[in-house]
Amino acid sequence: MNIIPITEAHIDACAKIFINTYNQAPWSYQWNLEAAIKYLGEYISAAKFVGFAVYHENEIAGAILAHTKTWWTNDQLYIDELFIAPEMQKKGFGKQLIYHAEQYALDNNLQTLVLMTHKFMPAMSFYENHDFLHAQPFILLFKNVS
Repeated sequence: MNIIPITEAHIDACAKIFINTYNQAPWSYQWNLEAAIKYLGEYISAAKFVGFAVYHENEIAGAILAHTKTWWTNDQLYIDELFIAPEMQKKGFGKQLIYHAEQYALDNNLQTLVLMTHKFMPAMSFYENHDFLHAQPFILLFKNVS
């Protein structure tokens, strides 16, 4: 297992894993390669982007895409996406990416790791098992406009 910083050269490989992960149950999204490349590329091209790919046997097994964010108490690392190829899940790759992000935060004087996930999806228990806490007073709101 090897973890390296993500660059634009990794977008295609990451997009394929992203699609493979989220286009199946329980998410059952309908990403296509062009949209996934554009979506991940928007993160990677951001000024404060931080991302890491985890490799297994010279193949990307998953990735974490994040950005640093200013907060009144201290800067934080906001995790935008974390995904592991379905056949690589439950083998410790996600755990290693979280630990790597934690170490990055410590090395860069970032006080917290922050993320949003769906409370009824498997990722919720993964994050709880890695000591992420619920931000009880906060909720996510959205409004369809079409």
